[in-house]
Amino acid sequence: MLLRDMSKYESHLDLCFSALGDPTRRMILQRLARGEASVSELAEPHDMALPSFMEHLKKLEAANLITSKKEGRTRICELSPDAFTPAKDWLSEQSTTWEGRLDRFDDYIKNLMQERNK
Repeated sequence: MLLRDMSKYESHLDLCFSALGDPTRRMILQRLARGEASVSELAEPHDMALPSFMEHLKKLEAANLITSKKEGRTRICELSPDAFTPAKDWLSEQSTTWEGRLDRFDDYIKNLMQERNK
């Protein structure tokens, strides 16, 4: 990835991980994994004022994790297609990097032990 593209990529990841950092927002995402829901249905299990709850939805939308649409007087929310792909891809890259580092470290230790035992 080019460095000039990295800041844009990281900015999106910052929004995503920030959105995922709150238990209320994670509960909303868990509910939406079962299918679309109205704002009132999503807000029901949470003990907070509707304006506060709407801020959670705004943060999820800003992170492109959910979308919403108006149907009459009702706002319906659903998970965005491939909502978690950027975070999953980033975590996969990190996993690959660290697995490689740990494999090289393991090889280094094995070589040290073989040299020591000679």
